[in-house]
Amino acid sequence: MLHSVFLRALGEPQLLAIYALIAFVLTALALKIDFRFLPVDQGRKNAVNGELSKGKTRGVGFVMMACFVLCVALFLPFRLESMFYALILIAEMLSGFLDDASKIPWSDYKKGLIDFVLSVGAGVVFVLYNPSTMLIGTHEVTMHPVVYAILATVLVWVSINAVNCTDGVDGLSSSVGVVSIASMLLIYRPSYEVEYMGFGLLFIAVLCAYLLFNAGPSSRLMGDAGSRPLGVLLAVLAMKSRHPLCYLLVCGVFLLDGVLGLIKIFLKRFLKISILKKTRTPLHDEVRKNRGWSDAQVVIRFAIAQVILSLIWFITTL
Repeated sequence: MLHSVFLRALGEPQLLAIYALIAFVLTALALKIDFRFLPVDQGRKNAVNGELSKGKTRGVGFVMMACFVLCVALFLPFRLESMFYALILIAEMLSGFLDDASKIPWSDYKKGLIDFVLSVGAGVVFVLYNPSTMLIGTHEVTMHPVVYAILATVLVWVSINAVNCTDGVDGLSSSVGVVSIASMLLIYRPSYEVEYMGFGLLFIAVLCAYLLFNAGPSSRLMGDAGSRPLGVLLAVLAMKSRHPLCYLLVCGVFLLDGVLGLIKIFLKRFLKISILKKTRTPLHDEVRKNRGWSDAQVVIRFAIAQVILSLIWFITTL
């Protein structure tokens, strides 16, 4: 809305940096407020150190996303495609928040169905506004729009649930999320229109503000209201880069930590096949319970691992 006005006085990179700074300050101030409508965490019996979260304010992803969307509406150019993605992010946040606030946690099937519907929406929006092509190195691969929409749906759904599974240690999903978003923006900067650079930078700013309150010992938990929109954004940025396969490494920690558990549950529940019987999932619980890692070690080592994976992807694209 205000982007074209400010652009007359400043260059685009400086403007985006200012927007990110505003988003950081706004989110940090908002998260200091004890909103009465936010739920309180009841603790998780099956998670390592899950009881330590009991009594903390949960679902602050609602506040984070409100600040993010406000900054998007105020500062970034208005285009239908990006606004549709913003609406999907809001819908995913609301579903996550209602689950966070529910006295009886929603079933996996209910959450999975909502995620699927919104993932289909993201896939359809993408093929309506973009060519059904992807780049593998310098080679362009063209697909039928329906095929691309199906693959996009799978990517968004997997990303939502992978990030959600990783959100089990103070500061983990947000720290890795900052590295993943920054990696995509740096590697594929020429591929992004200004609103997607803005989406990424604003979300990084919001996550950094959240880390002020979530770094252990935390006082705020974003819950599904924050982790699920983060999953959507990562998938959208991967597709808009025109190199969606970058997700495999640039978001590799989310895949290793979260998807492995999803596969284990799926095989056990539907095919009666048991794998990794001696390995706890998500992996952040395995290394804390059986390897003796502290929460701080998990966050730092997983973030470093994501930096290394992103560097490997960057090297392979040269």
